[in-house]
Amino acid sequence: MKTINRRSVKLALIVVVSAGATLVAGETKKEFRFTVRPGSTVSIVNPYGPISLKPAVGNQVLVTVTLHSDKVEVSHEQSGKRVELRSQLLPGADQTSGIAEYAVFIPSTTNVNLHANTGPLRVEKLHGDVIVEAVSALVEVRDINNVHVHIKTMNGPITLSNIHQGHVEVTSISGDVNLNSVSGPLVQVNSSSGKIRYDGDFGAGGDYSLTSHTGDIDAVAPAEAPIDVTAQTVRGKVDSDFDLEAKRIVPRDDNNKSSFLGKAWSLVKLRSFSGKIHLRKR
Repeated sequence: MKTINRRSVKLALIVVVSAGATLVAGETKKEFRFTVRPGSTVSIVNPYGPISLKPAVGNQVLVTVTLHSDKVEVSHEQSGKRVELRSQLLPGADQTSGIAEYAVFIPSTTNVNLHANTGPLRVEKLHGDVIVEAVSALVEVRDINNVHVHIKTMNGPITLSNIHQGHVEVTSISGDVNLNSVSGPLVQVNSSSGKIRYDGDFGAGGDYSLTSHTGDIDAVAPAEAPIDVTAQTVRGKVDSDFDLEAKRIVPRDDNNKSSFLGKAWSLVKLRSFSGKIHLRKR
């Protein structure tokens, strides 16, 4: 009886291992290297699958692509200061068999241009401009300073974190947009039905515009932040911890001066047609 059990176990293990081998057998990995100059641009078009970009030391771009089947190929080209990679869907490819996973390490000053349907798409700790166009992909951009960040999505959620002195423009149809510690001379978010959440200090001397047609807008700022606020909604409701009638929000107690005093004022516009607007003190 014991012998039969052992054989059964061995047979089961063989079946499991074989199934696992079959599952990953269709996957292949490809690696590409490009030598680039400062200010170069890396452009990636990937209909299905994640793209991750992180900084690398030196002047080389290293791209590792995992293809989930033989229904997708990768074309690549370098011309001058531009590197282009594209996932090519072959006949019979679908949202599953057409998946390609990109892991990209680039010099920190390289500009990035991403186009994708699904994702997620993640960019972090770079010092070049970032342009992202997506359909339903989750988009995350963080730890970036002194650059342009332009993002357009249909319904994918967007999260921007720790972006300072940036020129930020976000457009979404129905995806929620989360801004955490985002500041700069221009921060502009437009959404048709998605929610917009801002948690930061609105920088200094910047122009901030958060607009949603039917989605709610939630903003949190320090009580002492030097901001000139306008909150408008046609059919919704404005709920504010600040005195919006005074319009310009100033520190109440001169004896408790904060680091915000003496900074240039930022213009903050919160607008929604039928969504609610919440403005909170941190």
